[in-house]
Amino acid sequence: MLCSLHLRDFVIVEHNHIEFASGFTVFSGETGAGKSILIDALSLALGGRGDANVVRQGKEKAEIVATFAPPASALSWLAEHDLPTDENLILRRLIDNQGRSRAYINGVPSTVSQLRELGTLLVDIHGQHAHQSLLQPHAHALILDSQGQHLPLSQDVAQRWQAWQKAKQAFDSAQQDSQAHEQELELLDWQIQQLDELGLVEGDWEQLTAEHERLAHAQSLLDGAAHCVHCLDNDEAGALSALHIALQHLQSLLKHDPQLEPIYQTLESAQIACAESLSDLNSYLSSVELDPERLTQLEQRMSMAFDLARKHKCEPEALPERLSELEKRRQQLQQSADLAALEQTMLQAKQHYDAAAAQLSHARQQISSQLSQQVTAAMQQLSMEGGQFQVLLTPHEPSSHGNEKVEFLVAGHAGVKPAPLSKVASGGELARISLALSVIASQAARVPTLIFDEVDSGIGGAIAEVVGRLLNELGQRHQVLCVTHLPQVAACGEHHFLVSKHSDGQQTVSKIQQLHTKERVEEISRMLGGIEITATTRQHAQEMLGLRTS
Repeated sequence: MLCSLHLRDFVIVEHNHIEFASGFTVFSGETGAGKSILIDALSLALGGRGDANVVRQGKEKAEIVATFAPPASALSWLAEHDLPTDENLILRRLIDNQGRSRAYINGVPSTVSQLRELGTLLVDIHGQHAHQSLLQPHAHALILDSQGQHLPLSQDVAQRWQAWQKAKQAFDSAQQDSQAHEQELELLDWQIQQLDELGLVEGDWEQLTAEHERLAHAQSLLDGAAHCVHCLDNDEAGALSALHIALQHLQSLLKHDPQLEPIYQTLESAQIACAESLSDLNSYLSSVELDPERLTQLEQRMSMAFDLARKHKCEPEALPERLSELEKRRQQLQQSADLAALEQTMLQAKQHYDAAAAQLSHARQQISSQLSQQVTAAMQQLSMEGGQFQVLLTPHEPSSHGNEKVEFLVAGHAGVKPAPLSKVASGGELARISLALSVIASQAARVPTLIFDEVDSGIGGAIAEVVGRLLNELGQRHQVLCVTHLPQVAACGEHHFLVSKHSDGQQTVSKIQQLHTKERVEEISRMLGGIEITATTRQHAQEMLGLRTS
């Protein structure tokens, strides 16, 4: 359950700390006092969207801290996400005046999506405009699936519908484009054949150009290497002979001056290096051959590579990559042009959709009867005696919503045939039916805290008292928080908070405070109406508060 809510610089709240108890808690206040601020703040703590507008004017940031006594499901979620599992669960949300947001779960930085996911295990919020969705037929399926707790199945149906439509689109497109694909395939086959004949693979071009350069200048290479050999190994004037003579002369001088030793060693190393170079040059002369035939082959292959590179608008060394691209494109076209395979994929996707949609239809049939009975029973309590609520499932063309149209029908009183709710229900009837759906959904809810934000709008009088009693009964099983403008509902609360707004001419501040017996009498009296609160009004308020425990 929700234990406390701490607000700082949130909208028009400067600072407020609220402690909550179990059971049924009501929030009231004059119109414009900001009764829904509490709901908005809690929504942010649970991962709702927020921007810079939630920051109190002139302040750097807004802070919302919600503390819960976590249920077992929330503790399991925390353990799965490696987050601390303390006695209390603390959700903290900061939003600065630039709209930047930070979130924390038990002091650990977290994402807003994590807050949102965890929040679904803690709180269920029923908004003040919920009855308006009843006028939108597409929302009926969502309400039914939510009540039946098979939203994951309906989401699976939607995903399989998309997969089926994607496969169908691919098949239809392939049928239309088959002729163009055939022409492109012919061109690709010809281009790939030419590149295959060239046989150029990654790294080949560098080797080809190096070999061509060597063969094209083979005679110059032979002549140059031979001249180098002559320079090194000429008996009379060769470098080796000169080094040998110099070493002999230095060796005879070493006995007179040891400082010549390093020079001697350097020349000795030079002699060894020259000898090795001479050996390498002789080996090189043996390896280089004049091969005009091979040179011609290389020039023909390189010429072919240049021609293909020009056609494909790339460098010759990029031709292997171009071949790979063409082969991939051909494979794509062959796959897309395989109408039989595409048709098979489409049929399989449809089978998967049909199976999931049939399962969803069965689940809807089961819950529709149950929901019809439950709402009809609740209508009797809400002064719609003889009224009837019916969930109509009509076979429909397959869609992302399944194979049937879900529509709510209602008869406001006995002797009337149920008709589409959007056509026959008055505003008050819509509000009561919406409330009945909310209460029924909440009875099956697995979360510990339920919040009703002015779901009692559009009703009054004796019906409002019944609504208050229903919410009070719900508070025996859940923690129930309700923002209300009706004194009959407020009087049924076990705990009562007043939301008030004050202004000093420069700034406006909203405050939330808990009311006790005398204060509750005054607030209920105010809610009953009238310019002045009279003794009669107070007596009526006291009687209403006494009804709560009767």
